[in-house]
Amino acid sequence: MEADKIKDSIKRAAQELFRKFGYHKTSVNEIAKRAKIAKATIYKYFDSKEHILHTLLMDYIRVSVDDLILSQPPDMDEEAHLGNLIMKTCRLSYTVCNEFIGWDFIRESANSQEFLKNLSNELEELLMASFTRIIAIRKTDNYHQRMRFLIKCSKSIVFSFAFTSVSDSDVRKNFVSFQKEILPYLVKAAITI
Repeated sequence: MEADKIKDSIKRAAQELFRKFGYHKTSVNEIAKRAKIAKATIYKYFDSKEHILHTLLMDYIRVSVDDLILSQPPDMDEEAHLGNLIMKTCRLSYTVCNEFIGWDFIRESANSQEFLKNLSNELEELLMASFTRIIAIRKTDNYHQRMRFLIKCSKSIVFSFAFTSVSDSDVRKNFVSFQKEILPYLVKAAITI
């Protein structure tokens, strides 16, 4: 097998197992067995099980963010478009936490806060790169600063949901509150600064 095929088979096997059993209950041995390779081969391509998870998440997020950016309705104004993108990205972040990582890992793992911080920072950079590709948004001298402000504020609020919400009902309430009471002001501030 060539390197790309091996790496893809590791990612596919890990994704299937993480979704079926969760991150904590999946071992590197099980991933190797499912991918039909030796355990040592996994470590040739990934430093750890956490690195595999991180790669899966970034692949998923990258494709999803590109889809969000490309699905912009042509007649939407800048303020509505940014609010819409931020909300969709926030829901994407929640989906990532819920489906791929699992709340047990987030709340109980000693490494989870550092892991989420790194994931959050990479998501911010990905969003910045994607937002700068949007032609419809005017690019003034402080465009990057304004967009970074909007993204940083939004991601901080949304990632806090993972640590403060007890149930899915709480998360829904937090999202509704964020969308109606906070996001419009963040977007307006980012646009008019």
